[in-house]
Amino acid sequence: MRTALTMAAAAALVAGCGSKEPETPQGSEQVIAAINPGEYEVTTLVQELRSVDHTTPATKSKASAEGDDPVTHRACIAPDGTVEPSMFSEAGDECRIDNAYVRNGRMTMQLACTRPGAPGQVMQSVNGQFTADAFEATVTTATYLTGAGDYSMTRKMTAKRVGDCTPKEDKKA
Repeated sequence: MRTALTMAAAAALVAGCGSKEPETPQGSEQVIAAINPGEYEVTTLVQELRSVDHTTPATKSKASAEGDDPVTHRACIAPDGTVEPSMFSEAGDECRIDNAYVRNGRMTMQLACTRPGAPGQVMQSVNGQFTADAFEATVTTATYLTGAGDYSMTRKMTAKRVGDCTPKEDKKA
């Protein structure tokens, strides 16, 4: 009996050693090293918005209700892979990306922002994945303002590449 089992195992090993390429599972995608540069249309749904200091949150964003249309805007990814901070920030915010990892299908970033009329900081954390021409991410925001209005917000963002970025005009004239 033992010999029969050993021979069956050996036969299975030999059968599996053919020159045939391994099959890619259906629905799996190849990992992309870098996202393509260009202009992206970004859609945003606010999944959660809550005050952390029991005052009105210092944001123009509103929590999305069932059936609400997402908010849409456009932003660019430069040829060198640099993502415009406006991809994730609210209109009017001045942001810088402190840490970024956008490689091998994974996107993680930390943004530090300031908001006119609301002294303090708006901190954002981006966590998502991308393909060659699209991404999906969860953006978590926490504020540290010197006055009232601190809030916590979670947004779901999706984006697709819609074309090339137009060069920004030089305002020095």
